[in-house]
Amino acid sequence: MLNKPVLAESLIVFAIVLSVHAVVWDRYSWCAVALAVQAFYAQFKWDRLLQLGGAVFQFRTAANSGLLPASMVIPLLGIVMKERCKSAGIVYFERFGIVIASTGMLVALFLSVIAVGITKPVPTNTCILTGIAGSIIIYTMKHSLTVSEVIEVLEVLLIFVYLSMILLYLLPRCFTPGEALLVLGGISFVLNQLIKRSLNVTESRGDPIDFFLLVAVVGVVLLGLFFTVLFIFMDSGTWISSMFFHMMTAVLGLGVIMPWLYRLIRKNPLFWLLQFLFQTQTRVYLLVYWTFLAASACGIVFYQNAKRSSESKKHQASTITRKYFHFIVVATYVPGLIYDRQLLYVAAVLCLAVFIFLEYIRYFRIKPFGQTLRHLLSLFLDERDSGPLILTHIYLLLGMSFPVWLFPRSCAPKGTLSGAGALVPYSGVLAVGVGDTIASVFGSTMGEIKWPGTKKTFEGTMTAIFAQIIAVALILIFDSSVNLNSSYAWILASVSLVSLLEAYTTQIDNLLLPLYLHIMLM
Repeated sequence: MLNKPVLAESLIVFAIVLSVHAVVWDRYSWCAVALAVQAFYAQFKWDRLLQLGGAVFQFRTAANSGLLPASMVIPLLGIVMKERCKSAGIVYFERFGIVIASTGMLVALFLSVIAVGITKPVPTNTCILTGIAGSIIIYTMKHSLTVSEVIEVLEVLLIFVYLSMILLYLLPRCFTPGEALLVLGGISFVLNQLIKRSLNVTESRGDPIDFFLLVAVVGVVLLGLFFTVLFIFMDSGTWISSMFFHMMTAVLGLGVIMPWLYRLIRKNPLFWLLQFLFQTQTRVYLLVYWTFLAASACGIVFYQNAKRSSESKKHQASTITRKYFHFIVVATYVPGLIYDRQLLYVAAVLCLAVFIFLEYIRYFRIKPFGQTLRHLLSLFLDERDSGPLILTHIYLLLGMSFPVWLFPRSCAPKGTLSGAGALVPYSGVLAVGVGDTIASVFGSTMGEIKWPGTKKTFEGTMTAIFAQIIAVALILIFDSSVNLNSSYAWILASVSLVSLLEAYTTQIDNLLLPLYLHIMLM
């Protein structure tokens, strides 16, 4: 039987799916609903496999599979992007949205098929549902996609299969199946887009900052894979290995990643980046302000570690202490969203690259800072960091940045969308920076009435909804580009559904909540 929190989480996801398709119902809606029903049943099989230890790879413990909520994210993102760009008359990105939706459906269906295939005895009902959902999706793709788009979808699926086999083997207990679908599916799509655009430079469309994101993400992932394979054959904790790590990082960065980016943007990447960062006085002020906030975050880490006495080595930072970083991130993103979103876009990419590179140094124990980072960050671990990697801070950055990176600038003529869509870039700030933070702080300090089957409290959820409504009012006051056009009921419904999802999900909320709020507001 499915337990109550998982059932409640599934009902909330179904409510979001039906809410979106009540507005944009078309042939893809049948596919999305069929996929949701199929993923709901396949989730039973994944949860059973995880409980019995029958899954092929080691997944994160103390969480359900999360297949249903993860399966719907990429298809819904593609569908809402298609609708927005269709209304703006941008055919290229309308087709791009269809490709994203089709890719998300096929990858999610593949993950469900794996669960059904390795479950013994073979679950007949789930097999039938999977077959029906697969038939609907493939039939729709056959009549919607061109041959080149079908090939692109299959390329992403192939990359996802190989990437999953490699990374899930190398990184046990770091992901649930749902989180693996989101993270590895996203990386697979980015890698395929980068290969496609690199091979067709003359036909490539896009802003240099978009290419910068693609190259940065693929670059740090390939760097990690290279050193993971390398350090199988040598001890990564020695000075010789550490010197080789730094030397090869410089070689790969300057010899592969930089020329790759140069080929795409047709400019010297370093000169372009420096010119971009210091182009206006506003950008200089924002960079100085962000440097101060980064120093403050480092100060909190050092201060909390200094408080850790020798008698309490197993002491972990409290929930409220960890939420300090959420407040700092909100203070970082809000000025960027108001004054210069392009700078925020690039700064977030740089931050992501730095975070992942520092995690490599910590994970491989690269001298001279590897062991120090291990000691400093161990204080802030929680039950979600059960694998060899510490990913929660990276997920926080991703959750705040996804709405900025995924915002369809080409389909928003004036740089902003109308109605509730004007709040799309603020999805991360609202869902994670405000909602999740307030729910956690008030729920842990004053909450008494718990949601059935969870540790989350009714008071925390209600306070989170109220705090996000106040945040929307403040955004309206300080950001003149936001015009909601009386979309208040939809905004309230979106915020409420995502806050309820936060109460019941066992997945990484920093990753999941901003994406669902982004979808609802789009």
